[in-house]
Amino acid sequence: MTNVKSDRHIQDDWWKEPIPPNVAFGDGFYCESAQVFRFLKSKAPRALVFGDHVSIYGGCSFSIGVKGSCTVGDFTLLNGALVMAEERIEIGSHCLISWNVGIADSDFHPLDPAQRIIDAQAVAPFFENRPPRPEIRTAPVIISDNVWIGMNAVILKGVTIGENSVVAAGAVVTKSVPANVVVAGNPAVTVREL
Repeated sequence: MTNVKSDRHIQDDWWKEPIPPNVAFGDGFYCESAQVFRFLKSKAPRALVFGDHVSIYGGCSFSIGVKGSCTVGDFTLLNGALVMAEERIEIGSHCLISWNVGIADSDFHPLDPAQRIIDAQAVAPFFENRPPRPEIRTAPVIISDNVWIGMNAVILKGVTIGENSVVAAGAVVTKSVPANVVVAGNPAVTVREL
């Protein structure tokens, strides 16, 4: 059972667009609104893959770039999270991801000041003779099974979070996290073993 109708529209959804065809989902999938896919730019046939009994609540946003992809394992819940994949984000099974969590596999803009000027011109919608965007660094993010990420936490590019770990509210995770720990702070450090 799911709240997605056969035409890929969500039952009682205020958003008039259906779930895009390159979004796959398993049995028991729940999505509050197809509006969460409004920034899906990838044309890959399976740009977003959700396992069985995944729950996607309001406030979530899947910003998947042209070459990006994201997978979410069984029984994972996302509530108000922002998932930004230019390359690849993998979220395991039985994960809980809270309000305003940001997960990004890219810096999205160059660090070099001169390159940022070019990038600002490249993304300006009404600037004539826009230059091409400079190359942007990406690195996959992997969130293992049974991870809990508290509200307002940020997970940055290249990070792997080990199974059963907890990321405290407001933490900024810049380096990989081992299994079975609690991390907190900015930058996040281990504060407890589980």
